[in-house]
Amino acid sequence: MMAQYIALKQQAGGSLLFYRMGDFFELFFEDAKIAAGVLDIALTSRGEHDGAPIPMCGVPVHAAEAYLARLIRAGCQVAIAEQTESPAEAKKRGGSKTLVARDIVRFVTAGTLTEDALLEPRRANVLAAVCEVRGSIGIAACDISTGRMELEECTADGLGAALARLGPSELVAPEGFAEGAYAAVPRAAATFDSARGEARLREVHGVATLDGFGAFSRAMLSAAGGLIEYLDHAGRGKLPFLLPPVVRETGAHMAMDEATRASLEILSSSTGGRKGSLIEAVDRCVTSAGARLLAEDLSAPLTGLAAIRARLELVSWLHDDPLLRGDLRARLRAAPDLGRALGRVVAGRGSPRDLGQLRDGLGEARRVQGLIAARADRPALADALLPALAGHGALIDLFARALVPAPPTERAQGGFIAEGYDAALDELRRMAGNSRRAIAALEAKYRDETGVAALKIRHNGVLGYFIEVPARHADRMMASDSGFTHRQTMAGAVRFNALALHEEASRIAEAGGHALAAEEAHFEDLVASAVKAREAIAATAAALARLDVAAGQAERAAEGGWSLPRVVDEPRLAITGGRHPVVEAALAAKGERFVANDCVLVPDDRLWLIGGPNMGGKSTFLRQNALIVLLAQAGGFVPAQSATVGLVDRLFSRVGASDNLARGRSTFMVEMVETAAILAQATPRSFVILDEVGRGTSTYDGLALAWAVAEAVHGGNRCRCLFATHYHELARLAETCEALSLHHVRAREWKGDLVLLHELADGPADKSYGLAVARLAGVPAPVVKRARAVLDKLDKGRAATGGLAAGLDDLPLFAAIQHEAEEAPVDALRERLGALDLDALSPREALDVLYQLKRAAEGAAP
Repeated sequence: MMAQYIALKQQAGGSLLFYRMGDFFELFFEDAKIAAGVLDIALTSRGEHDGAPIPMCGVPVHAAEAYLARLIRAGCQVAIAEQTESPAEAKKRGGSKTLVARDIVRFVTAGTLTEDALLEPRRANVLAAVCEVRGSIGIAACDISTGRMELEECTADGLGAALARLGPSELVAPEGFAEGAYAAVPRAAATFDSARGEARLREVHGVATLDGFGAFSRAMLSAAGGLIEYLDHAGRGKLPFLLPPVVRETGAHMAMDEATRASLEILSSSTGGRKGSLIEAVDRCVTSAGARLLAEDLSAPLTGLAAIRARLELVSWLHDDPLLRGDLRARLRAAPDLGRALGRVVAGRGSPRDLGQLRDGLGEARRVQGLIAARADRPALADALLPALAGHGALIDLFARALVPAPPTERAQGGFIAEGYDAALDELRRMAGNSRRAIAALEAKYRDETGVAALKIRHNGVLGYFIEVPARHADRMMASDSGFTHRQTMAGAVRFNALALHEEASRIAEAGGHALAAEEAHFEDLVASAVKAREAIAATAAALARLDVAAGQAERAAEGGWSLPRVVDEPRLAITGGRHPVVEAALAAKGERFVANDCVLVPDDRLWLIGGPNMGGKSTFLRQNALIVLLAQAGGFVPAQSATVGLVDRLFSRVGASDNLARGRSTFMVEMVETAAILAQATPRSFVILDEVGRGTSTYDGLALAWAVAEAVHGGNRCRCLFATHYHELARLAETCEALSLHHVRAREWKGDLVLLHELADGPADKSYGLAVARLAGVPAPVVKRARAVLDKLDKGRAATGGLAAGLDDLPLFAAIQHEAEEAPVDALRERLGALDLDALSPREALDVLYQLKRAAEGAAP
């Protein structure tokens, strides 16, 4: 046995090997030590190998999913080794001592999960593959639990943003890709071949050409080839459910890098969980599929005006009709997760319960279709979704006739095919039922014949049916003429068999076996019917999810008093009474009110410089406007009295930073890297929020950097920007930057206490109130008092010298580095010339000076 295990372990490579032995999956050697530590189960030993005990642990097969989930979350991969023949087949093949054959049937990895117990219901489980082809990066991504597959192409600089949007559970890449910059599973580079990828896609979808699916680049096809090869490896030759690939067009979605997503806490908060994130504040979906689609919408807001308006029109329609919205949400709430049930069925891991979910989900879709079709004022997107909700009448009828109302999750014991669907199966069940009644009659008969009232007929998996009596009554049944045959002696009971019981047990086993075989055949037929209609069912699941997102967005808008944004193709942003959805929800939970603020950015006033104290609300104001833009372009209502949003191609947020120890970067280094990305990538159609640029270094360096960055954003990128700062000296930029205006968050000191008003006002901040905030934070009074004395002295010195910004009035904007380099020698020549007394020079001296100046101009020593 250990030889078989070791051979399978070599095939498993770095994966933990789940080796099936009876009702347990066993692990040995180092695998056992790792699993025992992760799962907190007992580590035992079995036999010896090379003179040492073999570590061993195991988990029950019936509970394996729960243990697999914990191992996958811990970053492990698992290979499942199952028996590929029965003990009887093994005995027939090689004799009574022949080992049952086993083989790895599947690799379980983070990106290849389909089981409900292993997946998060409200989050997509994405597997992605990336590769480089002639300078372009190809990305193939799929969620095999629903079959959705997307292909895209980007530049090397855009890969980080693309992966941040996808949020893959597992990433596959060629060996040596990006020199390990991304945590990817390395695969042979030969598997990332565009011709092979194209051939595999044609093979999977049974088509002669991919032209009907879209125009795919070589990079996309290469990534697709690597992805399908990995899925083939994980499934040991059996591919999961894959829908035809969809091309994600470059520029069709708002670009956001990883730092922006983390800063805005779109899908997870800074603590790492869903609580406190944007999606938690927005999500009112009643289905898991809807919640997954909402997460995708928020991760990739649209940039196409027509598509955004179509989504908004559907949300507005449902928002304005509460009765329709309520009826629709009630129908959707009753629908199971159609997409994931289909994924399991097509992948060959489906159960009778999954078939029941297809029946129930398609039935609810038909009712939803009737509900919407009855309305005459339907928006265009609702009309577009209607055809996908219908057309499954024959399949629904088939499943309704074939399946019991609540099918079981396991099919091994049968009982899932409805009575009346198959007359022959009904007869087999009747025979088995009659035999069980005959067993009960036999039990009564044997009690009368023996006079043993405690006699019972029992059943187990080893002996089958047997007669059991207390040990004190066994003697009378041991007689040779009693008609009973001794089977087993227990501590307090003795077990017997009888000819009539054996005959009835045989009839039960035969009828039951035939019944199970008949149900299994029906199950395979029903699965084949579902597989045949898989693309149409997937389209229905997608339509239900889109309706759920729209209804959930409408519900959230009605609940919070949100407004329908006006999205326009202009470089402007006009928000009245804007609020931060997450902060507002947190304050409402404490019975407090959020202070709303306005924001208006237009071409001649596109850069707001915002000052004010810490805790005054600057960061919240910055983030709320970015989130309003994001929500509007995702196709939902926004937390504001009104909002006009000019299309944003890229959204950047540099708000807060922390040390990145893994990459050896300090807080300031992280801040500068993020700022550099903004300056390099932001366009006039972008929206940027910057908070406290330059605070991580010395005061002079920080002010200089903040000054230069503000100038560059204003005159170079020319994008809409909110720039929060504590550097009061930056207010002077308003004198030279025509599209920059000054604003501040209001605060007042009242009887020695700081009152933060969280209101935005025009004009520069008068001071930072840093000491007052320190006092609020609990800094000891002597320390605050000493700080105030130091501050007074610094203020006097600044007043005397003109402050940090003294001399900046004459600083030319956007001075090129080349010009700055040239200024040094020119200034030296000017100083030499200015020091000369020309009237006192003789002709000879004047000629010598001229030669010196010439050498100085040429860069030589004068």
